Amino acid sequence: MNLESPKVSIEKSSEDVFNFLSNIKNFESLMPESISKFEVLSDDTFLFALKGMPEIILKKKDVIPPNKIVLGAAGGKLDFSLIANIDTISETSSDVQLHFNGDFNPMMAMMIKGPIGKFIETLATSIPKAI
Repeated sequence: MNLESPKVSIEKSSEDVFNFLSNIKNFESLMPESISKFEVLSDDTFLFALKGMPEIILKKKDVIPPNKIVLGAAGGKLDFSLIANIDTISETSSDVQLHFNGDFNPMMAMMIKGPIGKFIETLATSIPKAI
C-alpha cells in the first residue's frame, strides 16, 4: 500500500526543513490532536499512539541530506516506512511530501488506508506551522 500526503510549501530552506525533521523530538509537534502518547526512546527512535490505535515505534532508517529522511517500523507486526521528500525551490523555500509504504494484506490495507492517509496529511500540513 502506497499513500502520499499533499505537497506542502514551506518558507524555509531545504536544509532547515531537513534539520527539523532529522530531530525526531520534533515529530511530537507534528502529531494530530488525537495523540495519546509520544515518547522519545533514543536519538533515532520514538514511540507514539493515537487514541484507539496500538502503539507504533518509528526508527530513522536512512537520511540523504538535505532531501530525504526515511523512518521505518521498529519491531511490531507491521512493516512500513514513512519517507519525507524535501525539494529545494529556492534558498528560502522548499516543498515537502510524505510517502507511506507498507506491505499489508488486503483486509488490513482497507481498514487502515483512511486513518493513515489522514495521519500523514496532518503531519505534512503541520510542518510549516512547527518550524
